[in-house]
Amino acid sequence: MDLRIFTEPQQGATYDDLLRVARATEDLGFDAFFRSDHYLAMNVDGHPGPTDAWLTLAGLARETSRIRLGTLVTSATFRHPGPLAISVAQVDQMSGGRIELGLGAGWFEEEHTAYGIPFPALGERFDRLEESFEIITGLWGTLDGQTFDHDGKYYTLADSPALPKPVQAPRPPIIIGGAGKKRTPALAARFADEFNSAFQPVDAVVEQVGRVQSACTAAGRDPESITFSAALVLCCGRTDAELARRADAIGREVDELRENGAAGTPAEVVEKISRYQQAGISRIYLQTLDLDDLDHLDLVAKEVAPQLG
Repeated sequence: MDLRIFTEPQQGATYDDLLRVARATEDLGFDAFFRSDHYLAMNVDGHPGPTDAWLTLAGLARETSRIRLGTLVTSATFRHPGPLAISVAQVDQMSGGRIELGLGAGWFEEEHTAYGIPFPALGERFDRLEESFEIITGLWGTLDGQTFDHDGKYYTLADSPALPKPVQAPRPPIIIGGAGKKRTPALAARFADEFNSAFQPVDAVVEQVGRVQSACTAAGRDPESITFSAALVLCCGRTDAELARRADAIGREVDELRENGAAGTPAEVVEKISRYQQAGISRIYLQTLDLDDLDHLDLVAKEVAPQLG
């Protein structure tokens, strides 16, 4: 089971905060450091303000050496696919080939309003997302010395040199997630190396995994070629008092976290993650909300990770 640390910097974090957590992630043996891509805090004031996901990852690419780095997930409404392909390829080069691209349709209307970003209707957002995947994979897959063209409904590219190229071949892994029953599984079957189910109970994850596998079969793709992952909020403590303190620090209730997250004693966290493992999940993103509590990560690294194999 891969364990990845997943942060939500829009809730209030500087680059230095993220660097400290990323270095701990690497030093403690976790597989990866991921971050959300949001421009507006949710239910808090968000000071000191948001950090840009790809600027952050570019910095971390130069200040870490082993861990994978990526977004869960970038919104396709934030960036045109051509420039996004350039940014991701460059950060992949800067990291020596450790970048992964999580990309979604976008959902948080208020952050678009706050920063003047157009927020189309859901159908158009999915159409733009599909074109974004076509363009990004097309640019990365164009042979050196050849050009790339795309004549779509929303984006047109002509005679693109399709540069720069990422280090990873054939390309950085693409992560798609969500609970949609039709378009999301279909997009995953076409483009995803990994499918993520975020903050869903095991039964719902099993159903969505089945939809993605069926979509793969219908598209003539081996379902085993996709990695299935899940994201769960993390709140672990050796004692009731430690657990309560960590829950309070993130504004959550212990009982609710035990029900919906990877929460409780180390043994309870192992048991919860094992349920997802038995359902076919091989990678867990541990949503870490208190970025000042590095002892939390140390506890998980020493008393949870070794029991998961």
